[in-house]
Amino acid sequence: MIDQLSWKVGGQQGEGIDSTGEIFAMALNRLGYYLYSYRHFSSRIKGGHTNNKIRVSTSETRSISDDLDILIAFDQETIDVNVHELRDGGVVIGDSKFNPTVPEGLNVRLYSVPFTEIASELGTSLMKNMVAIGATSAVLGLPVESYLEVVEEIFARKGAKVVEKNMEAIQKGADHFNELSGGQIDGFQLNKADGKKRMFMIGNDAIALGFVAGGVRFMAAYPITPASEIMEYLIKKLPEFGGTVIQTEDEIAACTMAIGANYAGVRTITSSAGPGLSLMMEALGLSGMTEVPLVVVDTQRGGPSTGLPTKQEQSDLMAMIYGTHGEIPKVVMAPSTVEEAFYDAVEALNIAEEYQCPVILLTDLQLSLGKQSVEPLDFSRVEIRRGKLVDQELPDTDDKDGYFKRYEVTEDGISPRVIPGMKNGIHHVTGVEHDETGKPSEVAANRQKQMDKRLRKLKNLRFNVPVVKQGQHTDPDILLVGFNSTRGVIEEAMPRLEAEGFKVNHAHIRLIHPFPTDEMKPLIDSAKTVIVVENNATGQLASILKMNVGQHEKIKSLLKYDGNPFLPSEVVMKCKELV
Repeated sequence: MIDQLSWKVGGQQGEGIDSTGEIFAMALNRLGYYLYSYRHFSSRIKGGHTNNKIRVSTSETRSISDDLDILIAFDQETIDVNVHELRDGGVVIGDSKFNPTVPEGLNVRLYSVPFTEIASELGTSLMKNMVAIGATSAVLGLPVESYLEVVEEIFARKGAKVVEKNMEAIQKGADHFNELSGGQIDGFQLNKADGKKRMFMIGNDAIALGFVAGGVRFMAAYPITPASEIMEYLIKKLPEFGGTVIQTEDEIAACTMAIGANYAGVRTITSSAGPGLSLMMEALGLSGMTEVPLVVVDTQRGGPSTGLPTKQEQSDLMAMIYGTHGEIPKVVMAPSTVEEAFYDAVEALNIAEEYQCPVILLTDLQLSLGKQSVEPLDFSRVEIRRGKLVDQELPDTDDKDGYFKRYEVTEDGISPRVIPGMKNGIHHVTGVEHDETGKPSEVAANRQKQMDKRLRKLKNLRFNVPVVKQGQHTDPDILLVGFNSTRGVIEEAMPRLEAEGFKVNHAHIRLIHPFPTDEMKPLIDSAKTVIVVENNATGQLASILKMNVGQHEKIKSLLKYDGNPFLPSEVVMKCKELV
């Protein structure tokens, strides 16, 4: 009996690979296992190798595993590309249709199961994925009934006959594998899970759900990988709450439309990836200058240009902080788990309105699209704060022109805000420099006052847990630092390094800008070596650390930028080399 294993299914894109992994994972999730899945897919609609690697565990897990126990192959390419991940004694189950083979010299067990043939005999080759799931259940020793609830949920609308046929396909896959193997294979049977109900979701869905809970009623966006799921989720859900989504002609229109809707008083967001954020940069400046709240999600992917649109990278960091022309107050948040993605989506809305500035919710592809088990969310934590939005009638103004001081110079830099149509709330809104009523002004003294007013907004920014701190050492040998999805792999690497005699602490940065210097400085000062783990080629987070904290000689970079996430073993090995 084992506490965890890693399973992967692969084939050509459009061949049902995603649905195979989804059905397998959903069934195990409902048994109470913890899951973490990561999809490797091509930037095309159909064709090209794709795979879905799913880690199954009796305890919480937040990263993909180093190796692989079971590989389900719908073509030979899947074996050729992925067989190197298999551990000694691992299992390959391939469709007999392509006569599967494995390279010589590998200690793996190959089983050829006629997925396509069995499915065709049952009525359609499309059910070959269900045959493969049946073969998997035989390896794990799971009864095929474990899949009934999921199959009914997915296929019930097509009728009882379809449900029955799919369950038959699973049974025949299990039966055929048992005939080949001669019974249960040792070393693949999972210990029983706790049976608790958990959600199984991607980060993008958590963000979208957070926006709904946080009061978003309008989204303007242009679809782009890997952010599109946020838009797709809200297209389905917002109408149920009186809201709507508009697909714009481009990201410039999306961002400016979001600014306009926020100005009108509607909580509005937009989302994109690196290329779209590049187009939005001028509009982000408009949000900062006009002091209109704006929340933008950036799901990082491989760049530059079109780059690797379906692969992991964390290379938008500098662009999100410094990309806008001129100087404006801006907040950049970086959730590190799916749960944080939900709560941070709500908080991004609150911060944008309280401080009347743009807020960027920064994620990466692994966090946005990696599907994992999530404990039930606590909706009692959801709080809507609208800041200095005036919700009562304004008194008559003493100004001879009757204009409201929308950009009034205040001690905290935040001015009262009104929505259009409020009596006595008339004011100018313009992207050029302006006075307190919004009228254009190029007077030097006014420029300095307004600039200072805007920039002091964030001096007293309230942000819950800007840095997640782990480890109890007062003088660690290694301080591991990361952001976004690298948290899980760092957490897994820590005990391995500790077992080899290193004292290890971990700081995961959730507030990227303004940078939490006061939180990070004592952690860096006390460490012998600081290793920054990030998916980019130039060490952007390490550079930001050096700019804000110093200690250049201590800070070293552990980088990966080939489009794949870190593995725990890679972090352990590289840390030992850098110390």
